[in-house]
Amino acid sequence: MARRWLPCLLLPALMVSVAANVPPKFLSNLTIVSLPEDLPVGAEAFWIVAQDLDNDPLTYGISGTYAYFFSVNKDTGEVTLASPLDFETQYFFSISISVTDSINNPVQKQLPVVVEDRNDKAPIFQNTDFSTSVSEMLPVGSLVFSVLATDPDTGSGGLVQYSIERVIPSTPDSEHLFKILENGSIVLNGSLSYNNKSAFYQLELKACDSGGWFNNSFITQCSQPVFLSISVIDQPDLDPQFVREFYSASVSEDAAVNTLVLTVQAVDGDKGINDVVTYSISNSTRPGWFAIGDDGVIRVSGPLDREQLLEENEEVQLQVTATEKNLNIYGQEAKVSTWVTITVLDVNDHKPEFYNCVLPDCSFTTQEAQDNFTAYVDEHSSTRIPIDNLTMVAYDPDKGNHGTFLLSLEGPDAAAFSVSPGRAAGSADVQVLVRDSKAVDYENRSMMLVQVVATDSVSRNSSVATVTIHLRDINDHRPTFPQRLYILSVPENSATGSVVTSSIHAEDPDTGEWSHITYSLLPGNGVELFEVDPDSGTVMVRNGTLLDREKQAVYYLTLQATDGGDLSDTTMLQIHLLDENDNAPVVTGSYNIFIPEEGNVSVIIQAYDDDEPGTNNSRLSFSLLPGPYSQNFSVDPDTGLLRNVGPLDREAIDPALEGRIVLTVRVADYGVPRLSTEVNVTVTVEDINDNLPVFTQSTYQFFVKERDAGVLVGVVEAWDADQTEANNRISFSLSGAGANNFMLRGVVLGFGRAEGRLSLPSDISLDYEVQDSFQLEVSAENPGTQGREATAGVNVTVVDVNDEPPTLVEASLQGISVAENGSQHGEVAVVVAQDVDTGAQLEIQLVNVICTKASADAGSVCQDWFSVAANGSVYISQSEAIDYEACDLVTLVVQAYDLNTDPRFQAYSKDGNLPITIEDVNDNAPYFLPESKTFVIIPELVLPNQQVASVQARDADSGENGVIVFSILQVDFISEHPTTAPFQGYFRVVTSSEAGLFIGSIELVTNLDPTLQGTYQVTVKAQDSPSVGPVLEATVPLNLFTVAQSYRVRLQFSTYKEEVGANLEAIKEALTQATKTSIYIVTIQDMDSSARAQAHSYIDAYFVFSNGTALTLNELSVMIQGDQGALTQLLQLGLVVLGSQEGQESEQHKLLTSAVIGLAVALLLVLVVAIMAFVCVRKSYQRKLRAMKASKEAQKTAAGMVPSAPAMPGTNMYNTERANPMLNLPTKDLSLDFLASSSDLDYVSLNSLDDNSVDLDMDSLETKKESPRSAPEPYSEPEPLEVVLSGRKAGPRGQQQEGLFFTNAGLDTTDL
Repeated sequence: MARRWLPCLLLPALMVSVAANVPPKFLSNLTIVSLPEDLPVGAEAFWIVAQDLDNDPLTYGISGTYAYFFSVNKDTGEVTLASPLDFETQYFFSISISVTDSINNPVQKQLPVVVEDRNDKAPIFQNTDFSTSVSEMLPVGSLVFSVLATDPDTGSGGLVQYSIERVIPSTPDSEHLFKILENGSIVLNGSLSYNNKSAFYQLELKACDSGGWFNNSFITQCSQPVFLSISVIDQPDLDPQFVREFYSASVSEDAAVNTLVLTVQAVDGDKGINDVVTYSISNSTRPGWFAIGDDGVIRVSGPLDREQLLEENEEVQLQVTATEKNLNIYGQEAKVSTWVTITVLDVNDHKPEFYNCVLPDCSFTTQEAQDNFTAYVDEHSSTRIPIDNLTMVAYDPDKGNHGTFLLSLEGPDAAAFSVSPGRAAGSADVQVLVRDSKAVDYENRSMMLVQVVATDSVSRNSSVATVTIHLRDINDHRPTFPQRLYILSVPENSATGSVVTSSIHAEDPDTGEWSHITYSLLPGNGVELFEVDPDSGTVMVRNGTLLDREKQAVYYLTLQATDGGDLSDTTMLQIHLLDENDNAPVVTGSYNIFIPEEGNVSVIIQAYDDDEPGTNNSRLSFSLLPGPYSQNFSVDPDTGLLRNVGPLDREAIDPALEGRIVLTVRVADYGVPRLSTEVNVTVTVEDINDNLPVFTQSTYQFFVKERDAGVLVGVVEAWDADQTEANNRISFSLSGAGANNFMLRGVVLGFGRAEGRLSLPSDISLDYEVQDSFQLEVSAENPGTQGREATAGVNVTVVDVNDEPPTLVEASLQGISVAENGSQHGEVAVVVAQDVDTGAQLEIQLVNVICTKASADAGSVCQDWFSVAANGSVYISQSEAIDYEACDLVTLVVQAYDLNTDPRFQAYSKDGNLPITIEDVNDNAPYFLPESKTFVIIPELVLPNQQVASVQARDADSGENGVIVFSILQVDFISEHPTTAPFQGYFRVVTSSEAGLFIGSIELVTNLDPTLQGTYQVTVKAQDSPSVGPVLEATVPLNLFTVAQSYRVRLQFSTYKEEVGANLEAIKEALTQATKTSIYIVTIQDMDSSARAQAHSYIDAYFVFSNGTALTLNELSVMIQGDQGALTQLLQLGLVVLGSQEGQESEQHKLLTSAVIGLAVALLLVLVVAIMAFVCVRKSYQRKLRAMKASKEAQKTAAGMVPSAPAMPGTNMYNTERANPMLNLPTKDLSLDFLASSSDLDYVSLNSLDDNSVDLDMDSLETKKESPRSAPEPYSEPEPLEVVLSGRKAGPRGQQQEGLFFTNAGLDTTDL
């Protein structure tokens, strides 16, 4: 029984087991796969994921036409790429994926695969065989050729850009001769020339895409370069050219006609055309001698004669013109000319002949040849002396040996003379020389004859010329004066030609022409004033206008007597000028006197006379010439003292003169005739405020309507009799109950006249129901009345009117939002108005449209975006024009208008603002803000992680579209040489933002090399982070200037470093004021306590300008001295020394050296003490004299007056008051060496006015104790030194007592 029920019990269990095993199924999100085409083979492509509720082991598979692209792990479902993908070949396909649990049938599914494009293809030119021909006359900008390159990639990776990589031939002229446009069109960018530039060009072209992602990098793909060959077609635009620059030939003067001379040749300048050229002679210096054929051969065409060309260098000049057969492109003949030189060679066809001329001024014509000459010679002339007045030239026109001839002497007296030269060629000056001096004797013969023979050296043909020689007698005596010195006199104003003396004569025993004496004055002082008659010897005045005793009273002249034979003698003339009254008095200086009203004039007219002192000619008298105001003044006739007779009143002077009185003072002498000089003295009477303003009415009555704000109520008028603007300037004021409701504005009407315009302020109107009238008082005053003023009453009556304007409902002015770029249309809002008046008819008007971007005014860009209807409806007028980047907030200013309001009333409501917010769409790239700063790096101050520069950028987009990230693209170092080198890894940029402004902080990564001097050029990139769309970016270069350590300057202070640190900001402010630089502090330290110096601490710093340059020590010193205010402040803050770091470190060594030298000279102290005793007495006396002068100058300064120029602390330079004792500062510490005096006393006074020195470290100051029984001293001004030192704060190392002062004994003048 049990066995029969057992199968029944097992059957349900088996049925449950079979029903529970179900096939697997794919996950619902496995619908499509997207893979980049640059996915490497073997890389994971995707996973096949399936779910089996029975948890059976699953087996995965791929099948289908395109299954070969993938390989699948049958156990895990991981799919890897088995074959490379290519978007351009197959961008979409499907595969069949399957999964099985080995129990149920396999489950299959079609899985679409999308291949994503990557920038894996470079552009390809459609044709690589490029060539073209263009005319050389092609205009600039014309199309030369067009190329096309394609890129199968999509997006920016398929956008092709063309470029010309290089031009062959590579010359500066051809570098930019062509340019390629974005569409591949190549256009001419410059002029072509077949002959002058190049007949052929080859362009290397390249096509690149705009970049895209490939293998996880953004790259740009470029094509292989292709070459475009461009042939330039020549045009007939050039003239022909001769193959040689110069042609020359020679031909004998006896050459026959048609003899060939030379051949010229020219070629077409257009090498690509080479036109036929013909020749002609267009000009000739000897027409008819030569001819030229069409072949360029020049031949003899007539008889030649070389001797006709002697003045033309024996040459014939021919101008040969070469002409092309055809016309050029301009329709003109193309031709060129050149000069041909033909030298005509000589033939011996002439004999030598004689001419009476002097070379080179001889013409050598046949008619001028002669054979008789006359000459002269002194008797007994020395041997080889040529005879006189013989102008003989021998000439043979032939050339070379043909023109060479021999010269010789014949005739009765040939033995007494010789001829020179003996041999000559062409032409020569012929000289007959004395050969026998004894034979040339005037007493034996007064005339002699010789013959000069010229014989041709080749043909032996000759010519003869006879020379008649006359002998001259000679001179052997000289003239003499009876005296060696003559003393003469003449009045200084003698006329030209006046006789000084006629009694001076010289004697000569010779007779005839030798005894004739000529007188002259030798060059010297006075020859331009006097002259002598050459025949009589009379001395006369040559130029009377130059005689002036006041310039020179005595002249010394040398008189010379010369006979006919040029023998001479001299004597001395001493000429005295007698004084005459010929100089008018001279007034020195100009006289411009400024005196206040009721003041006194007292001035002395300074004058002198150049006539002889102690005579009436130089004695002066003064007088005042009549004038409009001369009766108010007097002048002393002897001293020239000018005074006013009575008090002066500015108002009594003509206003047009502006207070100026011009007096004329005459200064005359007592000579005969009396001479005088006039001088103008200008007395300016300065106005004082002695008159009150006066109103034109005592009471003014005005009327004004209520509710009229800003209207003119009325005008009051006043005038002032004073004559200067400072004293007659009138100001008005208003008082009385309700005066605050009015505004009184003064207006200048003219000189001394003004009006007060009484009006209501623009924001105040009167209300008749509140107050119907006002009783006011107006006052007029000017600056000098000491509280006195003139007044007048003003009565204002308010005229009654009525009005109620409409109002806008605030609820209808709530803001709305509108998207940009045409997103919305039609009505967007309604503006509602209301009016308490009955029967009101209202309409809404658009008053203004305010366009703002980021709360800033955007101009009128949004004026036409919206419109407002009369019923208050607001419509979009230009939906497509709405631009968030141009304007993000549009404010419509509207108002309500009541059409039924009485014209006298206000019909408009107050303006209401309806804000419309514009919503953004991303469409802008980031941009850098202009940076006016100059970034400077001082290597020893900057440390890693420290900011050295910054950039700022904005993006007009909002939200994520406007987020900017900075990065550094490149860093280059530009040295001073200059050379450029990359310096990557030295800087980084950190991005931060604040209120839409993104800041990139440039930080130093590692230490910089301080020895490198130059500029770090950092290129920074700004990139936005859009959620959708491409990334946009911008770049900017930054220059970071380095400053050398040699510009480090040390400033020493008399206080310690704690007090210097406390005063650091004041010190930097004073230094910045003086230098206009940025100050970089390196360190503040105390000085070595062992050094005996006034300085206790120092600051090391750099002073850098905005362009990166820094100040040296000398430049800093000069700039601090140039700013007296800053220098004074620095001295008060304790500055004592400027110097470089190295110079200060050597001070201790110098101090030790000085001590050794001092010990070496100790033996001389006894002598020095004795000398110094005398010097100190003298120095103290001179110092007290200077102190007394300084005290007098200080007393002359009016109380309360501010000096026009402050003193220079640390120097002995004074201001205009010249009474300013200075601080005890070493002159070299402030680089004031240029003020050093050559006097030792001046050098000492530069630091101190007496023996009491002032130590700036405040430790060695000593107070001068007062004597308990001394009498009270008279009051004196405090010394500026006391003021400066009393203002000093006590340093941290020592305390200063209050009331501490210093008395300088050098200024105590009581003992004088």
